[in-house]
Amino acid sequence: MTALPASSPLIVRLRAQIAAIERRGAGAMHAALPFGVAALDTALPGGGLARGALHEISGGARDPHHAAAATLFAAGIAARLGESAPVLWCVTRRDLFAPGLAAVGLHPDGLIHAEAGNDAGVLQAVEEGVRHSGLAAVVGEVRRLPLVAARRLQLAAENSGVTVLMLLRGDREAEPGAALTRWEVEAGPSTTMSRALWRVRLVRARGAAAGEWLVEGCDAQGRLAVLAALVDRPVAAEPRAHAA
Repeated sequence: MTALPASSPLIVRLRAQIAAIERRGAGAMHAALPFGVAALDTALPGGGLARGALHEISGGARDPHHAAAATLFAAGIAARLGESAPVLWCVTRRDLFAPGLAAVGLHPDGLIHAEAGNDAGVLQAVEEGVRHSGLAAVVGEVRRLPLVAARRLQLAAENSGVTVLMLLRGDREAEPGAALTRWEVEAGPSTTMSRALWRVRLVRARGAAAGEWLVEGCDAQGRLAVLAALVDRPVAAEPRAHAA
């Protein structure tokens, strides 16, 4: 895959859009973003999802229901991060469903959409966006996230304070990466409830053990909800904590 040249219309347009909002950004790091589910938040260092960091999310490479759940999980996080600044969402093709994103709080007026054509272009657009503190978050959809690219994104996120959410659309991989957390999200069992159920797995996190929770999917403000019988068990038989 060939990276986009710096003079490509997509990169030029991204730079112009980001420059228009750059003055609103601040590079300072912020407190973690809580999910609002106590069992999940207490499992994470800082009581929630670390801002100014790279996070990986996967969900059902071959199952559209799981893929949709993973997308809305990311969109709910981005919506709550983007309450005061825009969110950049980078894809390889025009398949974002705007009403679905709006249903979990990520409205079109707070969203910059970039269509890059291939994974290399998406990674370039994501890196371009994350370097600008005027954005609240950057979401990128790729089949694979190479380790070198992940390290570059993590460093850029640390420097700018912008949170990066990478949706991995390929088959699951067990290899270590540079992201602070890696999540797997799947559609849960069918229910008569108004909100869908999701099975959320924390596969890996620096300074935390793996875990699994059954939760209600994001509401119109991007918030998860706890069930009466919350599943809280390790993903692996012997979960290991990872050093920060």
